[in-house]
Amino acid sequence: MTERALIVEHIPSLRRYARALVGARGEADDLVQECLERALSRWHLFSPDRPLRPWLFSIMHNQFISGRRREARRGTGVPLPDDDMRLSVPAAQESRAAMHELADALGELSVEQREVVLLVGLEGLSYADVAEVLDIPLGTVMSRLSRGRERLRALTQDGAGPRLRRVK
Repeated sequence: MTERALIVEHIPSLRRYARALVGARGEADDLVQECLERALSRWHLFSPDRPLRPWLFSIMHNQFISGRRREARRGTGVPLPDDDMRLSVPAAQESRAAMHELADALGELSVEQREVVLLVGLEGLSYADVAEVLDIPLGTVMSRLSRGRERLRALTQDGAGPRLRRVK
C-alpha cells in the first residue's frame, strides 16, 4: 500500500480534530492540508513499526502550535462568522443545543486541556498515544484530562437544572 493510501484513511479523524481545535472550517481544512503536506514530504522519517495515526496527530499538533506562535507575533485578527454554521431554520432538537453548548464549553478550556480532551474523548487515542502526540509525560496527560473534564462538567452544568449524582 502506498503512503498516500495509508494516510487517506486518517483524513476524517484529522479533519474532526482540527475542526474541534481551531473552530472555523476553513482554518481546520488549512491545518489538515498543512499536516498532510508535511507528512508526505517527511515520509522518509516515518518508521513503519510505529502506528501511523499518532504520528499524523503529532504533525498536526506541531503545525497548530507553530500557527499559534505565528499568530501571536502578527497580533490579533478579526474573526469572520462561519456562514455554514448558521441554519435557515433554528434546530428544535435538544441534542443540537447540547452540542453547541459543548462546543462553547470546549472553547472555554485552555488549549492544553482542549487538546487532551479532544484526542482522548473525540479521537479515542490512548493516554500513551496522546502523550506521544503532544510530547508530554503520561502523568501530564492524565492530569490535563482530569482537569479538562471537570471544567467541562462545570461549564455545561451551570444552571442546567439539578445536578445528578452517581449512585452505586
